[in-house]
Parts: sequence; structure tokens; C-alpha cells
Amino acid sequence: MSDQESMFRDAMAAAQVGIFVLQDQRFKFVNPFLARLLGYSEGELVGCMGPVDVVAPECRTLVIEQMAMRAAGAAGHAYELVVVRKDGSTFPATVLGSPAIVEGRPASVGTLFDITAQKAAEQRIRELADYDVLTGLPNRRLLRERFVQMLAAAEREGSELAVIFLDLDHFKRVNDSLGHSVGDELLCEVARRLGSVVRRVDTLARLGGDEFIFAMPGFHTAAAADIARRLLDVFARPFEVGGHELTVTPSLGISVYPHDGDDLETLLRNADTAMYQAKEIGRNAFQFYSSEMNSKSLDRLLMESNLRRALVQNEFILHYQPLVNLETGLIIGVEALIRWLHPELGVIMPDRFIHVAEETGLINPIGDWVLCEACRQAQAWCDEGLPPVFMAVNVAPVQFRQSGFIEVVAGALATSGLEPGRLELELTERTVMHDADINMGTLSALHRMGVELSLDDFGTGYSSLAYLKRFPVGKLKIDRSFVNDLETDPDDWAIASTIVSMGRSLRMTVLAEGVEKPEQLTLLRKMGCDMAQGYLFSRPVSAEGMADMLRRQPFVSR
Repeated sequence: MSDQESMFRDAMAAAQVGIFVLQDQRFKFVNPFLARLLGYSEGELVGCMGPVDVVAPECRTLVIEQMAMRAAGAAGHAYELVVVRKDGSTFPATVLGSPAIVEGRPASVGTLFDITAQKAAEQRIRELADYDVLTGLPNRRLLRERFVQMLAAAEREGSELAVIFLDLDHFKRVNDSLGHSVGDELLCEVARRLGSVVRRVDTLARLGGDEFIFAMPGFHTAAAADIARRLLDVFARPFEVGGHELTVTPSLGISVYPHDGDDLETLLRNADTAMYQAKEIGRNAFQFYSSEMNSKSLDRLLMESNLRRALVQNEFILHYQPLVNLETGLIIGVEALIRWLHPELGVIMPDRFIHVAEETGLINPIGDWVLCEACRQAQAWCDEGLPPVFMAVNVAPVQFRQSGFIEVVAGALATSGLEPGRLELELTERTVMHDADINMGTLSALHRMGVELSLDDFGTGYSSLAYLKRFPVGKLKIDRSFVNDLETDPDDWAIASTIVSMGRSLRMTVLAEGVEKPEQLTLLRKMGCDMAQGYLFSRPVSAEGMADMLRRQPFVSR
């Protein structure tokens, strides 16, 4: 063997790529690396087998065409095929061949690269581009790509297409209380359960956070409602994650092509709007989109921006309603009630804007303003020499639970100079009973300051006598729903009289709100109710009107 031949064979043996020579569609030569890659010995391949014998059936036509072109002298180019090993396993490969002359006859030489790692990397890149890393579900990009195909089919067939927007209720609590790892595990389990509901032609995607999207071709309104009910059922069984048993509920919004939009973004936006409507009606529910919802959302956005402006431009005022002692007829307290003086719409009552303020967090600065202004006005009446009264101020749940609420109250009292005993904070029993043990600390701190506390809307929540006797509350307010039909409904009479008796037993003052008829007043006096407020005495009036009423004390003769 010449030095040149020896060097050639050494090079072929060391090469880490498959190298071959073909002649008459058979292997004339294969290097050791290619033989090992295919799982054959060199003797089994050379002169006995050809490329057609080591590729997948679907690649054989391509290989035959390429061998014919090399034999005819045509230059080759790289192409991909699937190679079959001796043991039957397969791998993707890239082949590049060039025409040659071996022993005076046409042949070809070529290389074969195993591109398994490259294909895996490409697949991973596709997954990262198209799939959610946490759950493995399609992401927004892939959802949009598939939706284009669904939409084209729906247009051709004249069929409908449902989009369902699913959001988990109170998911933030899971992350905040148990940690993000438990939250992530919960999302993966939710994705698995949701996947059991969809068909092969549907797409279930995760947009991020706790938001999941279903794109479902061929679904009309009734069918979409049926799927929504099945999705709610998926959450009936608790989730066991991170050693915890979690009960999770969803809110779903549904939009349907072509009625609610003709592109993905519009349908997603409308389904999102419907989902928030489902949250508003109590969660663990589904709602269909309607144009009325969209209008309502726009109104809400306008309301929010106008509320922010109203705070800056001092458009809020307080009116006051007298709280009357039923034994003497004296006005011994007033309740501060907010009004919004809109520059274009005039007076806007709180039932039109308070819920928006609560949802957006604006209730905190608005509530703080009410507290400070009410204290200022109460002290102003004292400075005028008017009969001393206590000032009752409603406190929203969000406002009560904000950090620093006690400091806000202390600041309002200090700035106005009002004695703490002349300020009464009205809290609903739902506010107090929610996290009762935690709220006890805030209530006790306010009580130590000397501030009076009352339970508003009493009887409508989930009262617990065990807690009620522990709370430093001095007054119960009978909700107006029990006063409206007091003179005609025995049940309302029984509830009202029970609250009066309960209050007396616990040494609390009892006030009935919403008193509008003399007959109601008579019954309340017979029960032994201490105080009342309502249109029978007066509607809420301005500060000047209230000052005049305090001077005249018009209800003493009653």
C-alpha cells in the first residue's frame, strides 16, 4: 500500500462524518463512521447494499432520482431524508453527493450528516416560539396562526366559531399565600383538566397568567353554552397541588363569530368583556358577549377617568341626613353622604359611581376625603355653637382594609380638632366578619382612640353572635329592607324586633334606617328602637340646611 493510500484510509477512519462512494447504485466504499452510524459492518454494505436499502420507504424515489442525476454527471445539492438503521431505528440526515469517475466508470462520492441534534434544536425553537413554556399549550402566536385557518374554513362553510375566555377566580391569592411554585403547579393541572374537554379540531391556548383561550370551530351559541357548563364542571373537584387541596373556580366569557366580531382580536376582546361580566354576577359562571356589555365597559372607563378628574378638581360634596332619638325627637347625630357635582351632568348619586371607585381603588382617596370633610364640618357646627351631634361616616370594605386606615382616621380628627367620641364609623357586617380575627385588631385600635363604631345593614350578612359580642361596636343599624314593609310583613316585624332585643341585650344602641311612614315609626317605638333616620324626617340636605335643622330641632314635637 502506498503512502498516499495509507493516508487516505487513515483519514477516512478518523472522519466523524459518513463518507461513501456509489457505483451502479451500490456502495463501492463506506468509511467506518458511516458503517457504525447505520449499524452494519463494512462488509455488509460494500457491494451488497445501496442507499435505497437504508432509507425510509417514502425517501426511495428521491434517492433513485438523485443517483441517476449523479451518474449522468449533474452536480448535487444537499437534501434531507430519513435513514433506517439495521435495527430498524431511524434518524434524519443531510446528504450531499457529487459525480465522479471510479475505475473509468461513472460513480458518485458523498457525505451523510446525522442532523438529529439540529432537528431537536429546531423543534425546541419552534416550541419556544409557539407553545407556553409552563403548560405546553399553544401560545398567542400559535393561536393566531391556527385561528386564521379556522376563520377561512368558517367563511367557506358559512359556519360559526366560538371563542371562550377563561380566567381563574382569585388566582392571585394562591400565589400570594402559597407561593408561585404552587401557583405554577396549579396552572399545569388546570391545563391538563381543560385539555380533557376540547376536541382534536379545537385549540386550547394560554395567553399568560391564569388566562386560557378556547377557539372552537363549528360551535353555535347553544353548543358553546354546553361546553362552558362542562368547563365549569372540570373545576368541581378540588385540585391537589403542593400538598394542598385547593378549590378553584373559573369565570368564562364567550363570543361567537361572526355575530361578535370577524377577527381574533375583536372576538378575544369581546370574550374578555363577557368574562368580566361573569365575575360581576358572582364568578364560577359564564356569560355571552353582547353589544350592551361593550357599551357598559366604555361607560365604566369614562366613569373611572371622570372620577380621577373629580378628585383633582374637588367636584365632590357632602350632604347630611339627621339621626333622630325616638324618645326625645332630638337630632343627636347626622350621617355624611357623598354627592358628585359633575360640571355637565349635575348631581350624581353614589350608587352610580361608588362601585367603580371600589373596583379601581379610587375608593381609598375618595373615602379619605369624605372622612376629613365630615370631621371638619362637624367641628365647624360645634364652633358655631350648634347642639353637639356625632358625625356618622360610611367606610367601604376596601378602605377599611387598606394599610394605614387607623392613621387616616387619626389624621382627620387631629386636623379638624373634632373629639374622637363625636366620630362614628359605619361598617357593614360583611366587612367586619370578613377575616374577623384580623379586623378585630383594627376595630380595637379605633375603639381605644375613642371613635364610635356601628354595624350598617345589620341582618343582611352572616352575623356571628360569638364575634358580635367581642367586637367593640356600640350601634346596630337595622337594614332598610326590613323596615320597608314593617307594617304589613310579619317576618320583617319579627326580624326588626329581634335585632332591637339583641341590641338591648348586648347594651348596644339600635337605629332603623329607611323610615318613611308614620306607621313604621310607631312600630319601631313600640319595639323600643332607640333611633331612626329616613325620608319621614328628612332627605339628605346641604351643610347649611343641616345647620338650620339643628337650630330648629323640628322633630321634638313628634
